[in-house]
Amino acid sequence: MRQLRVLALVSENLVPPDSMEGKTDKEIDEWKTEYDVITTLREMGHSVEVLGLSDDLTPVRNSIVKFKPHVAFNLLEEFHGVVTYDHAIVSYLELMRQPYTGCNPRGLMISKDKALSKKILSYHRIPSPKFAVFPVGRKVVRPKKLGFPIFVKSVIDDASLGISQASVVNDDHELADRVAFIHEHTMADALAEEYIAGRELYVGVIGNDRLQTFPVWELLFTKSEIPLIATRKVKWDRNYQEKLGVETSEAANLSSTQLNQIARICKKVYKALDMSGFARMDLRMRDDGRVYVLEANANPNLAFGEDFAESAEKIDISYEDLLSKILALGMRYRAPWKI
Repeated sequence: MRQLRVLALVSENLVPPDSMEGKTDKEIDEWKTEYDVITTLREMGHSVEVLGLSDDLTPVRNSIVKFKPHVAFNLLEEFHGVVTYDHAIVSYLELMRQPYTGCNPRGLMISKDKALSKKILSYHRIPSPKFAVFPVGRKVVRPKKLGFPIFVKSVIDDASLGISQASVVNDDHELADRVAFIHEHTMADALAEEYIAGRELYVGVIGNDRLQTFPVWELLFTKSEIPLIATRKVKWDRNYQEKLGVETSEAANLSSTQLNQIARICKKVYKALDMSGFARMDLRMRDDGRVYVLEANANPNLAFGEDFAESAEKIDISYEDLLSKILALGMRYRAPWKI
């Protein structure tokens, strides 16, 4: 790939230092994705300008005018502290006729709204757990179709925010308590869905029109015999990960038929939600082999050594090649202003 001018968009509080030297693991975890992407792009010969954003889009316009980037590498997951505003940043880039990496505004907005995306999956007959939405300020009345156990989470927040082992409830009292917890701690409606016991699987998808799936990855708890879920602590707390023996690796003992089925489902989800660039699909597989889509993540962790990059590496896509693919897809995406 030719050398490019790349505008890296990051949250203001996640602008990485030039070096990890002297930093603690806790500090590094905060901005590792940003550091890995920016450092690697520079090592590949690209000219990278890093722009930290909080609540003002003026710097974006100024950088586009002065730096004239070939592409903006979008590493933002919120704006003004609101996770559902991430699509607005990309919309602004399109208004500025600026190519960017990652998902388009429509795909971001739809996939971020878990209730809306589940309705779309249902329309397309894509297997997904039964669910109900409990709006803030409304009485919790469980529909009869929704039996226990039930998994409760925020309808919009990601990164497992608000999720703990207590998120799986077994009666109406526990359901009401957990819905109240979600309302209070996330200030968002609660999504209650059928809890699917089984294997937790992740699948990376990359592409705009022609899609490629990465090998199926699985979340494992090697030091616990009790069925557990991917809570925030499981994903981000190193001590907790060590205690439970949390590991992710290529899923074992899946037949070629099952692998092909999973790939087809993931591509179908990607297209149904109008996604582009890249994404990660979160799935559950029951003991009988039935697969259910939990959600589609348009902003998977791009850090070196994490699931998305590791699964790409498994099919000989190096980290540098992965970032090159993401850049190329961003520049090739046919945004409305290009038509």
